[in-house]
Amino acid sequence: MGRQFFGTDGVRGRANSAPMTAEMALRIGAAAGRYFRRDNSRAHRVVIGKDTRLSGYMFENALTAGLTSTGMNVLLLGPVPTPAVGLLTPSMRADLGVMISASHNPAEDNGIKFFGPDGFKLSDEAEEEIERLVLEGVEPAQAPNIGRAKHIYDGRFRYNERLKTTLPHGMRLDGIKVVIDCANGAAYRTAPEVLWELGADVIPLGVDPNGTNINAKCGSTHPEAAAAAVVAHGADLGICLDGDADRVILIDETGAVADGDQIMALLAARWAAEDRLKGGALVATVMSNLGLEHFLEGRGLRLERTKVGDRYVVERMRAGGFNLGGEQSGHIVMTDYATTGDGLMAALQVVAEMVRSGRPASELAKQFERVPQVLKNVRYAAGSTPLEAASVQAAIAAGEGRLEGNGRLVIRKSGTEPLIRVMAESTDAVLMEGVVDNIVAAVEAAG
Repeated sequence: MGRQFFGTDGVRGRANSAPMTAEMALRIGAAAGRYFRRDNSRAHRVVIGKDTRLSGYMFENALTAGLTSTGMNVLLLGPVPTPAVGLLTPSMRADLGVMISASHNPAEDNGIKFFGPDGFKLSDEAEEEIERLVLEGVEPAQAPNIGRAKHIYDGRFRYNERLKTTLPHGMRLDGIKVVIDCANGAAYRTAPEVLWELGADVIPLGVDPNGTNINAKCGSTHPEAAAAAVVAHGADLGICLDGDADRVILIDETGAVADGDQIMALLAARWAAEDRLKGGALVATVMSNLGLEHFLEGRGLRLERTKVGDRYVVERMRAGGFNLGGEQSGHIVMTDYATTGDGLMAALQVVAEMVRSGRPASELAKQFERVPQVLKNVRYAAGSTPLEAASVQAAIAAGEGRLEGNGRLVIRKSGTEPLIRVMAESTDAVLMEGVVDNIVAAVEAAG
């Protein structure tokens, strides 16, 4: 059976609209509980974290009801970053971790992400089996075996301590002025706390969540406010997280923006110099810039590409024994420290290099010249399949022919929104724009 509810990162959609309804969350919770509660000889537990969306209360309660109905004991972490759930699931000996978040999406959306007992996101096969159980229904536990729910109040602090241990022993950030934009999301307490405890002079933005302002003109998808604050305060660095803090975009002291590709280039080069880049390779997706690939090749390193989604990056990392990977959008995965993308952890690695080298962010955060790239998103109607249209396929084939030998083309359906993403790279900007515009027009006409 194919995947009906799960996208590239769990289940996601507009709150109170299918599939993101309270009823569906209850059914998903029951299905996940039944899938992971295979051994009746012991107690089973699940940890649940969430970001700051208003609908998080609804989904937290619905998931708890579904999970406890199958005998799972639920540990409620409250608002914590997604990587905290990945960390605390194995730490607390849980069978399952759940994060309620739609990441960088607007406040009206929400989502459900699952982590296995090892702290890594579930495989496609596991998600498909949970979908089957959702559709078929599951038998609830007998009344004496219903699970319990309990609030865990120190989960954030456990995660904070883990973050600090990723810096070299004894390193402090005294004298470093940092603007931290938490997107009014899950890290609104964690990120300023950790930076302050490490000695940085902290200027916090996006730390006043009200349930409806997550990612609203702030955070990694809107770094303009942080860039302005860096310049106004004379800060050394700006750190922009997204709603669940699993991705990061950096701002150097001049206000210039550095994406995930530049961060990965810096870390890969540094780790290779220290002989700790496993496999001599970095894992990234098809969306990463050609400039990153050329940068790595110039240092005798490889770029291993995957399809879009940090889950697929991690799968390739684990299969190949690599320890560094990520996405251009700012998911940076360091499996020596974490099981999934961690925005603040990645930013701390960059700050540590600033301290170690004495070099400013403007030097460290621009490791290579980007090959010109254009990305356009085309929204399509629910139920339509524009990429299957003959006219769209013909436009894509024509574009690939025009770019052959002078660039590349990536067309994909978003796994989190009803969008077709059309991306091209080429040193010929006019050619590149023309190719993308032709494909966008064909998708719009078909969708």
